[in-house]
Amino acid sequence: MSGLTLRNIVLAFVGFFLGGTIIFTAHSMAGAPAQRTHMKTTDQGTPRYSAAGYDITRLSAERVDQLAEKLTPEQRRIMLDKGTERPFCGNLLDNKKQGVYCCALCDLPLFTSGHKFDSGTGWPSFFTPYDKDHVATEIDRSYGMVRTEILCARCDSHLGHVFDDGPRPSGLRFCVNSESLVFYEDGEELPPGAKPVQTATAYFAGGCFWGIEHHFEQFPGVLDAVSGYQGGRVENPTYRQVSYEKTGHAEVVKITFDPARVSYRTLLRAFFAMHDPTQLNRQGPDIGEQYRSAIFAADEKQLEEARDYIRTLTEAGTFGRPIVTQITLATDHKFYEAEEYHQDYVARTGRACHAMRPLSELPE
Repeated sequence: MSGLTLRNIVLAFVGFFLGGTIIFTAHSMAGAPAQRTHMKTTDQGTPRYSAAGYDITRLSAERVDQLAEKLTPEQRRIMLDKGTERPFCGNLLDNKKQGVYCCALCDLPLFTSGHKFDSGTGWPSFFTPYDKDHVATEIDRSYGMVRTEILCARCDSHLGHVFDDGPRPSGLRFCVNSESLVFYEDGEELPPGAKPVQTATAYFAGGCFWGIEHHFEQFPGVLDAVSGYQGGRVENPTYRQVSYEKTGHAEVVKITFDPARVSYRTLLRAFFAMHDPTQLNRQGPDIGEQYRSAIFAADEKQLEEARDYIRTLTEAGTFGRPIVTQITLATDHKFYEAEEYHQDYVARTGRACHAMRPLSELPE
């Protein structure tokens, strides 16, 4: 935008008024917005993932400084110093192409063209983010207003603000600076930071799946843990069938993990810390083949790693008795997800069924 014209001055005033003052008045009448959780990781070394499968671990200050070297002075003013671009001037305001809008600093996908709408305020507007965990929020009390600032959850760059005057179904308006975004059209090659994690899968059975699932969900590098049934003869088994009929299935937990963050051998080590692999077809008071210790390897490499680690445990005499853990290929045994009420059971009820040994007690 070049030159200060009457139209530019009017548009800037209207844009600021619509983007802040009116919203502030509405919030003042209805009460200030509740403090929202700023989705940051207090421990920068702990991996964190979004439901969409992206690594959203908080970047270190050093890494942010490195990435910021590519920013223009205007982008630095907005993204790092929490500035605002002039309304109706952003290069992405009228973008009608189909694609994804990523963070201009770290490339994390933030919004999509399918969620974009014309709010008339002068800034690109979206009614929902790409993934709720990709956008963090903080209360902003600057300029005599109470607003909710939005930031990139991975690099903490300033994006804009979110207001509660958006369209259905969310009722929200994510008002974003064009300078905080980079757009990639559908079919265009995405940079590494804009791609989801390349994950791997592991399957473990060690007694009641509630506790195994819970411990793995807390484990760094694990994106997801799902309780289910595997290793039997019955298709789509129910919990009742597995518990009272001879289906041959074991209670198994399917682990989705980031091999760049945690190795399969480390997961094996954790698995053997979670249960007693010397008990045949039982774990403590839980008796039956569904409670057996078993590993369903996703491929030949995992199969050999599992066998090698059991040899290591045996040579070290870690458990003092023979290990009876069964090892087989998962490709020979389909995994069936358990009923919804079994998922996240410990987190929902607080009832734990496994006590995990310190990893230091097991060989690496």
